[in-house]
Amino acid sequence: MKPLRIIPDDTKIPFMRVSRFGFMASGILCLASILLFIFVGLHYGIDFKGGVVLTVRTEQPANLDALRTKIDSLGIGNAELQGFGSPNDVLIRLPRQEGADPEKAQQDAVAKVKQALGTGVDYRSIEAVGPKVSGELAHQSIIAVLVAMVAVIIYNRFRLEWQFAVGAIISLFHDVLLTIGLFCLIDIEFNLSIIAAILTIVGYSLNDTVVVFDRIREYMRKYKQMPLADLIDVSTNSVLPRTILTSMTTLIALLALYAFGGEVIRGFNFAMIWGVFVGTYSSIFIASPVLILLGARSEAVALSPAKTTAPAGARP
Repeated sequence: MKPLRIIPDDTKIPFMRVSRFGFMASGILCLASILLFIFVGLHYGIDFKGGVVLTVRTEQPANLDALRTKIDSLGIGNAELQGFGSPNDVLIRLPRQEGADPEKAQQDAVAKVKQALGTGVDYRSIEAVGPKVSGELAHQSIIAVLVAMVAVIIYNRFRLEWQFAVGAIISLFHDVLLTIGLFCLIDIEFNLSIIAAILTIVGYSLNDTVVVFDRIREYMRKYKQMPLADLIDVSTNSVLPRTILTSMTTLIALLALYAFGGEVIRGFNFAMIWGVFVGTYSSIFIASPVLILLGARSEAVALSPAKTTAPAGARP
């Protein structure tokens, strides 16, 4: 397996020595993300703004690119097309149309689509997503993210000491804020699939953070007199090959999905790719330095004699 290792086992990178710069950079980026959200805002999709959803069946296997070209030429906004079920079934999402009479505007948009697609298309269902439904979806999405955060806090409080729990939740807020800020900046559509991606990022980041924290707690018991900054550096370096290898294998799958998965899941894949980078970064440069700020020390230490030297050839 050695040829597959991206990072060698015996690294001695002084992470904590440069962590202050990571804190400063992350603080600036988090503030910028908040300002972008307030003054620029997110490009909300149909799920949050409302619109019309059509389920159609074509006589021949559907050519999504050709159908998308026809609908985009109508000037009714950015429509979403998704194949599902058989090759002949297509799900079409039309954005909510503005006008003096919103209901008539939606009907006119549907009529234009029917005219553009022509004959040979069977319309199985046509459903409107009104502002009330989209508002409920937005409200429930916020609740889902907050519940996930609270569950993380509870888990870390019982699984680890309180300083570790604070470090984990700060890194999670950091990851979520930067993800939202990025979507505000590049103006990618923000829909329910992105909410799913954010929840997945929360889980991925927490997994990386707990792996590092477990090694820190292990070395706290073994090297009781070692300065905390040195101990965190040793712990992080010992799990670094495992962390980088996990991130790289995840990225390979996500990049393949981003390239060949189609337009419908491209936003989700983009968010996940960003989440792998920011989650790995925050577990090392955000969560771990918080332990130093809070003066963390293991409350449950082993009875073995204290050691102060770093472990030789520590492996993940």
